[in-house]
Amino acid sequence: MHTRSKILAALGVALLAMQAVPVNRENPPVESEIPAPQEVREILERACYDCHSNQSRWPWYGYIAPASWLVEYDIEEARDHMNFSEWDSYDEDEQIDMIEEAWEEVLDEEMPPFFYLPLHPSARLNENDRAILRDWADEAG
Repeated sequence: MHTRSKILAALGVALLAMQAVPVNRENPPVESEIPAPQEVREILERACYDCHSNQSRWPWYGYIAPASWLVEYDIEEARDHMNFSEWDSYDEDEQIDMIEEAWEEVLDEEMPPFFYLPLHPSARLNENDRAILRDWADEAG
């Protein structure tokens, strides 16, 4: 067996072995929902909920290691930062701060993240979406 074939075989075995590492894809129960107008909720559900809620939809690549590990990590980090499905666990000041911070990240085009958009084009925010979110954040603050 040539060196190249050995390397490819070893990589194949390693890739198969990675699939045995467990990834938690369970969504915790929804405890509460963010009280937002319907048009805002539709945008949040389309562009934010996969990571910032307990209603994550796992993409096909979220079932293949090592990508699955990154998806799990991103979801855990996002939920820790802000979780729309546990909205009532934050006090009123935290809620206002989170809405304002979320708008700032949308304004700065940090959310949704650039690397998320190619495989999730429906999460892309157009100018109308941005205007709706801006107005909502202005009302909250």
